[in-house]
Amino acid sequence: MDKKQLAAEVAKRRTFAIISHPDAGKTTITEQLLLFGGVIREAGTVKGKKSGHFAKSDWMAIEKQRGISVTSSVLQFDYHGKRINILDTPGHEDFSEDTYRTLMAVDAAVMVIDSAKGIEAQTKKLFKVVKQRGIPIFTFMNKLDRDGREPLDLIAELEELLGIEGYAMNWPIGSGKVLEGLYDRKNKRIERYRPATEAERFAPLDADGKLPASDPIAKESTYRAALDDIELLNDAGNEFDLGKVMRGDQTPVFFGSALTNFGVETFLESFVDLAPEPSAKKTVDGTEVQPNNDRFSGFVFKIQANMNPAHRDRIAFVRIVSGEFERGMDVTLQRTGKTIRLSNSTEFMADSRETVNTAVAGDIVGLYDTGNFQIGDTIFAGKGSLEFEPLPQFTPELFMRVTAKNVMKQKSFHKGMQQLVQEGAVQLYRTYSTNEYILGAVGQLQFEVFKFRMQNEYNSEVEMTTIGSRTARWIDPDQLDEKMSSGRNLLVKDIHDQPLFLFENAFALRWFQDKYPDVKLTAKL
Repeated sequence: MDKKQLAAEVAKRRTFAIISHPDAGKTTITEQLLLFGGVIREAGTVKGKKSGHFAKSDWMAIEKQRGISVTSSVLQFDYHGKRINILDTPGHEDFSEDTYRTLMAVDAAVMVIDSAKGIEAQTKKLFKVVKQRGIPIFTFMNKLDRDGREPLDLIAELEELLGIEGYAMNWPIGSGKVLEGLYDRKNKRIERYRPATEAERFAPLDADGKLPASDPIAKESTYRAALDDIELLNDAGNEFDLGKVMRGDQTPVFFGSALTNFGVETFLESFVDLAPEPSAKKTVDGTEVQPNNDRFSGFVFKIQANMNPAHRDRIAFVRIVSGEFERGMDVTLQRTGKTIRLSNSTEFMADSRETVNTAVAGDIVGLYDTGNFQIGDTIFAGKGSLEFEPLPQFTPELFMRVTAKNVMKQKSFHKGMQQLVQEGAVQLYRTYSTNEYILGAVGQLQFEVFKFRMQNEYNSEVEMTTIGSRTARWIDPDQLDEKMSSGRNLLVKDIHDQPLFLFENAFALRWFQDKYPDVKLTAKL
């Protein structure tokens, strides 16, 4: 396509991630968005957790049952003339690096918060990563159909805990059993909670921002309380500032209930209207690659093995940064300098995958991979090298020794280890002298998933023994003396053969630094 067509196509893209704490309703809101995009015909209601206790590895099976992925899948649909790319991130108790890296591939984030619980610890952790990137954040306060906290308290909590201004785009009229509707500040209308007909769903407000006195909602005490809050917001609240939203300093806040599909459509319309187009990305030499640059470039932010267990496939997820992708095109893999033909590509629609022939900056494509790609790789077309800034790496906090249960199955054990480690959810280390395997992860869940997948996908049962929480610090190989290692600081090497110590605790680390003051130790993020 010519430059003008390319610019027009790129301008239609809206690429965002949905982040939330477990159980805040992220999967439900994702389903409702797909419903409006015409991708699915009916949203599956989320099953109540009868026993209140799911085995953590269940989510693998749960995924298939629900048809929406739990491991940062990509969902794409068209809505109001825009092409929407949603990157769904896992909402588990402990996030993996996968979630953080997904946030490097989007232009905006939607934060889903349970209006009864408010902001929870994990949401804060994720928010920090989003904030570092300075990308726009849109907030959806979910579960209005249940009794929740005071809306003013929720917005105050956003500002105090996350240090971001909140601007209420709409305001609840009651909640739970007495939920009547939403006061829509942006569209100057009331959205009724359970209208008798679709025609009665919206009621326009008069010049003073009020309903006619004859309207049934106008007679409710919850309506009068909402009007008082709106007056307070208008007089003393933050003013809407699109510049601040784009810098990630202000978040538009929407109230609603994903489960009863209330307020979701209004949210989606505003989001599509306000969210940014694809942004430029920095290279290692500090220049910025603009999305409408007609030279194709992109980076791999995620690799997932066995998305189709019948075919033992591996897919590298690529965020297109600039230009146009065409199936069968030749690109250069920056890390190796090799030319690769991209003949096998896919895009994602809820639970189906279709071959993708063309895509533009802002889109996410999946490339079938035979082992060429690593997380963080840059690919580009044309002459002259190009390398994007590296993706953040995280220092694991938990460590396990891993061995194969069945010595006869070493081959499948090594293959599984290698492939799952390349996905980047767990990190692989080897003891310096004996080459025993040690895995490191950001959260406990990654070990359980690893064990489950080794057994189910590679038919290899593994023995895992914890060495607990450790502080990992890399050491310059020139300064290393193997005698520095002890029971309190285990010497290992990473996947690139770089040496590091796993210190038992902060005391062991300080003791080492006092004993070897000239030795430089470094940590990742």
